[in-house]
Amino acid sequence: MGSMYMMLSIVIPTFNERENVRTIAERIHTALAGEPYEYEIWFIDDSRDDTPIILAELAKQQPQIHYFHRDHGTGLASAVVEGFARSQGEYLVVMDADLQHPPELLPTLVQRLRQHIDIVIPSRFVEGGSDGGLNGFRKLVSWTARVVGQLALRRLRQVSDCTGGYFGLRRSVIEHAKLDPIGWKILMEVLVKGEYQRVHELPYAFAARQAGESKMSLREQWNYLHHVFRLVVQSPEDRRFYLYCLVGGLGVVVNLIVMTAVMYGLHLHPVLASIIASVVAMIHNFLWNDRVTWKERTPSVRWRRMLQMPVFMAVSGVGIAVTALFVEVFLRLHWPELVGQLVGIVVSTVWTFIANNRWTWTERANQKKLRHKVRVTQE
Repeated sequence: MGSMYMMLSIVIPTFNERENVRTIAERIHTALAGEPYEYEIWFIDDSRDDTPIILAELAKQQPQIHYFHRDHGTGLASAVVEGFARSQGEYLVVMDADLQHPPELLPTLVQRLRQHIDIVIPSRFVEGGSDGGLNGFRKLVSWTARVVGQLALRRLRQVSDCTGGYFGLRRSVIEHAKLDPIGWKILMEVLVKGEYQRVHELPYAFAARQAGESKMSLREQWNYLHHVFRLVVQSPEDRRFYLYCLVGGLGVVVNLIVMTAVMYGLHLHPVLASIIASVVAMIHNFLWNDRVTWKERTPSVRWRRMLQMPVFMAVSGVGIAVTALFVEVFLRLHWPELVGQLVGIVVSTVWTFIANNRWTWTERANQKKLRHKVRVTQE
């Protein structure tokens, strides 16, 4: 391959797309005609109709086309991972076979990758984009899926179309990532597990399906939720907050049990019992957060280790004061004090998590070097 050439691999998962595979192949060839690089198309097929027969004919007719038929495929996302493994390209593009992703955007997409951008995502939701190819119900489902993913996973929050199926990336992004997705949202897997610094979104119009049937089903919706949950479990930066909330919830139970035991068993004054219960719960929370939530951040320097408990207690004290402040504000406004308590708990939980993450369990120098900031740009 000459110095002006590179290899682009286009991975297309297919399931009963006999009406579309010829058209998508022709449109890709037309879109890339005259471009100064070689390319290949990999169809990873799970079809039960005669799609593989058509793909075999296409592969004989055009050297750029390859296909692999799986008799027991496990979904669109795993088909894409199969395509990544079989392809040879320095740059990878994933798109659907149903013609809802316009191949005419490929030259622009590749151009952005050549400009040292790690991941390029055609987006329906940046200025100039459109999701007009979906009906009202599908738009609602799509919006809900995006919001659930963005709330649960930090790396998805800056990306407007984080659940899209059309994207390009450098192979280096996934070179060391263990991809094991469920269902069809492979882009989320790449964004959460990949190694990258620059993401670029460009607008496109999502077209209506002209032939074949949509693969959307209740089972796929369940797979999506399962996938989000598993990504949270596998992502330390996302898992940490949920573990912190779980420990806090257990701390409330410990607090109530200890207060009850001390107040009724030892017959101490309720205020004194409350103080004892709060201290015990605070120690309980510190130990669990230290051994579970931030277990990878145990300080190697002894004096830092000794300061962790006092810092944790100080942060918790501020959290208690914040909650009390909200109750006071609600009382002054003649609003329900229990609602003020709930709002205060939410605010103080976020505050104490951020503060403990920054000061109580400080990142080591080598961890800070490994952590990278992602820059998302749009056009």
